[in-house]
Amino acid sequence: MGQSDITLIGGGVVGLSVALGLLRAGQAVTVLDGADDDFRASQGNFGLVWLQGKGADFAPYARWTAQAVAAWPEFAASLRQTSGIDVALSQSGGYEFFTDVAELADFTADLARQEAHLGRKSYEVLTGDDLRREMSGIGQGVVGASFCALDGHLNPLRLLRALRRAVATLGGRIITDAKVTKATPASGGGFDLTLANGARRGAGKLVLCAGLGAAHLATSLGFNARIRPQRGELLITERLADRLPFLSSTIRQVDEGGVQIGGTHADAGLNDAETLTMMRGLARHAVTVFPALAGVRVVRSWGALRVMSPDGYPVYARSSLHPEAFLVTCHSGVTLAPLHASNLKDWIVNDATAPEKGAFDDNRFALSTAA
Repeated sequence: MGQSDITLIGGGVVGLSVALGLLRAGQAVTVLDGADDDFRASQGNFGLVWLQGKGADFAPYARWTAQAVAAWPEFAASLRQTSGIDVALSQSGGYEFFTDVAELADFTADLARQEAHLGRKSYEVLTGDDLRREMSGIGQGVVGASFCALDGHLNPLRLLRALRRAVATLGGRIITDAKVTKATPASGGGFDLTLANGARRGAGKLVLCAGLGAAHLATSLGFNARIRPQRGELLITERLADRLPFLSSTIRQVDEGGVQIGGTHADAGLNDAETLTMMRGLARHAVTVFPALAGVRVVRSWGALRVMSPDGYPVYARSSLHPEAFLVTCHSGVTLAPLHASNLKDWIVNDATAPEKGAFDDNRFALSTAA
């Protein structure tokens, strides 16, 4: 049985970010990464660093996201220094495009509530005519958009690679094909872990960061969070020589030149297959916003599963039954990575107050009818 002071279950963006922060705090860390065929949000996400609308109805999340977005430039620089990998961060601002007047009005109201939580204005709203005057090529079907200068994007696969290399560089151990099937408290303290291949390991402290794979372990360790999948689907185009004049939450041009089109949400269980209906909708939306994309070839598509809590907000919880067990899960692992790699370490190592004074604890699901 191997032993580690702190073991993290989950080797995606969330788990590796938390591991990085713990290593920088001088902890001995082992990351147990699952099987290749696991549902991995880190390999199918959109790569946004995004503030617009986040936490409109939950002030702690609005403040947490704003803090994370502001921390990204320094975090990207430190990752590059440690790993040697540039994650292609660009924070030149992002748009939310609308083709329906009522939807634009609703989102504008969301932004106003978010502004009240943050205590400052971080957005502007433009009409369709404003957009077409300022930016050539915007379609006539666009009735308006919001813009936030703090929003941006990066290369998510490079981020995953950079985090893995940084964790290894700082002395962390990453064990692949190490899917944990059972976690039980050990008689002398800590935890006994059973892996799918029959191996066993010990852990002093245990941090569940395995996304959808953490659901059964979270229940067995006394957590209330009921993690569920939500499918999102994407289209990827051929590489374009010309750069798009905008970044949006549904249309972005990656650093290699291809255009990524997404934004769907579906409760489909553990089915990550793409669907023709959604593919048509994505293509139609992209061409409505920017008609020049009509002549661009689509080269591939895929579906991926987001990790969702009952209310959609992150969960940072410490088990009341087993205080050395922690749960960290969210569907905005890219945006929140700088805080996962910094602010969480004191909570885990030094028994400090959880982020936002427990606002993200999972006891909210035990009391809420939303669960």
